[in-house]
Amino acid sequence: MMQSVSRNCCFVNSLRSRWTPILSASRGVINRTELSFHSSAAAWSSQKITTQWADPAMQQYKFWNREESTEKGKYSYLLEISPESMKREAKILSLSGPDDDANTALHKGSLPMGAKLLGIGESLQDFDSYRDSKPNVLFVSPSCPRAMVQLPLVLAAFPTIEWVHVRSAGIDFVVCDELTEFRQKVQVTNAKGQFSSSLAEYVMMACSYFAKDLPRLMKQQQAKNWEKYDIEELRGKTMGIVGYGDIGRSCAKLATVYGMRVVALRRRPYLSKRDPLLDAVYGTDKASLNELMSVSDYIVCSAPSTVETRGMVNADAFTHVKENAVFINLGRGPVVDESALIKALQSGRLKGAALDVFQEEPLPLDNPLWDLDNVMISPHNMDQTSTFMHEATEFFVNENLPRFICGEELLNPVDIEAGY
Repeated sequence: MMQSVSRNCCFVNSLRSRWTPILSASRGVINRTELSFHSSAAAWSSQKITTQWADPAMQQYKFWNREESTEKGKYSYLLEISPESMKREAKILSLSGPDDDANTALHKGSLPMGAKLLGIGESLQDFDSYRDSKPNVLFVSPSCPRAMVQLPLVLAAFPTIEWVHVRSAGIDFVVCDELTEFRQKVQVTNAKGQFSSSLAEYVMMACSYFAKDLPRLMKQQQAKNWEKYDIEELRGKTMGIVGYGDIGRSCAKLATVYGMRVVALRRRPYLSKRDPLLDAVYGTDKASLNELMSVSDYIVCSAPSTVETRGMVNADAFTHVKENAVFINLGRGPVVDESALIKALQSGRLKGAALDVFQEEPLPLDNPLWDLDNVMISPHNMDQTSTFMHEATEFFVNENLPRFICGEELLNPVDIEAGY
């Protein structure tokens, strides 16, 4: 028995060990010549992290990625083998549509030890009977109508709530001025990392769509026309990524496999100083955006919709675009000045565009984008696998919820004021 306990203690201690790399802060453009390349874990062992907004290339990264995360189910297992690891209970309210099948893992599944679902509702009134239960966790899904209105009301009515988890990667459907009032009292996390790989695949498909001139190919096939034509390689081309989060980095990963050069723009460029996928990283100032537009053959917009980013890719940015460049938007429609984008496409300044998101969705029938031959339109579904939302809920149940119960740091922290 003592030997078994000893083994368990050693295992628990090993689970709690941490890689701790450090980042040095710098400003301006960071080029690949300044990047360090570290492929082995040992290279990071003597370094320490100083911020939760860590570089995705680092070992201690506080954001989830379903392909790369190496500690899947770690704390669920810890609770099973070591019940004394439970530091607190998780009493959960689910601000969701009651018929949302994607929430099955939470609403009908088996929860970790110490977790209890109190109730499901779409408004504050639906939770009235739980006021004495002192809930401390709030799960929010896009299936809740008017979640932006209801979330602050629920937080105000239940001051015991410590943690809000949003089932989607984008939190623009809940961010409002009222929510920022709770930023010091409540931690917010999201489902970042669940949708990145499918969107990265879409980006490479979009690049190939224009590089190989698939519209022409399909027309020739339909006409039974055997006519050869020149195509372009992606190898040697430059991909510019506006918004270098988990989705942007997944795009960079695939682009480098194709032999592309990758440059990126992000609010904190110093966090990607050592990212081996990047040839250069820029800040988010106007001059940096224009520089990225001017050097990129394929421009990927994966930025979230926030007060700072709305209309960020505007007419001035499109005047700096490289000749024959292709614009790909998979982040949020409001980040791009759609009128300026249409003009750039109509004038030939842009070779083409692949668009999965728009300012208004569904895209109105009278929108000029429908009639442009150099545009590939998809109905905001390029991350919509048959299981993608189910997996997002499972991440909450199997990964972050056990962390909360064990008193550990949560994955995917969100800055409410920044909007992501």
